[in-house]
Amino acid sequence: MSAPQPPVSPEAATAAAPVVPPVSIVEIFVTFLVIGATSFGGGVVAYLRNALVVSKGWLDEEQFMTALEISQALPGLNATNMSVIVGDRLRGPVGAIAGFLGMTLPGGLLVFALGVFYASNHGNPAMHSVLAGIGASSVGLLAAVTLQIGHKQLEHLTEIALVVITVGMVSFLHISLLAVLLTVLPLALFIYRPRSDNRPKITGEKAP
Repeated sequence: MSAPQPPVSPEAATAAAPVVPPVSIVEIFVTFLVIGATSFGGGVVAYLRNALVVSKGWLDEEQFMTALEISQALPGLNATNMSVIVGDRLRGPVGAIAGFLGMTLPGGLLVFALGVFYASNHGNPAMHSVLAGIGASSVGLLAAVTLQIGHKQLEHLTEIALVVITVGMVSFLHISLLAVLLTVLPLALFIYRPRSDNRPKITGEKAP
């Protein structure tokens, strides 16, 4: 019978654990450069999830949703905000700059080139067909990522009701998006506000 092994101290266990090297600035830049160069419109969320969660593993599903929610609440494009948030999380301010440059550089150059090209070919029917095809692909990508990650945010009737109210006000009643946000956002904050009855109860404590 083998002798019992001595207990391992936390310090020794930490030292024995494999050290994960930090993500390089170049990798952050190149990753967002590829996303910025290959994504289309609203479908960029699908590219972001595939790269950051599935391929790289820099974020898990919950962290991705949190970053996406913050990006949507901030001014500017969601993809640009995500690149800054993720870059800062991985390598601080320098990583945020690398992510921002990688995400915006392809789009800036491409929009400039397409602007010149469109100005000289705006009357060509083939140009309108190409733009319609790009728009359709963006809708498909956005629908796919909504089905992939949306179910995690729509697990209760209250959440579904807020989505239905928002869609109804914008799509069917044609209310201004700003007015919808000023109406639905305070309602959502009130519904999901911290509640005193969520704290742990002590045995024998009387309810207020």
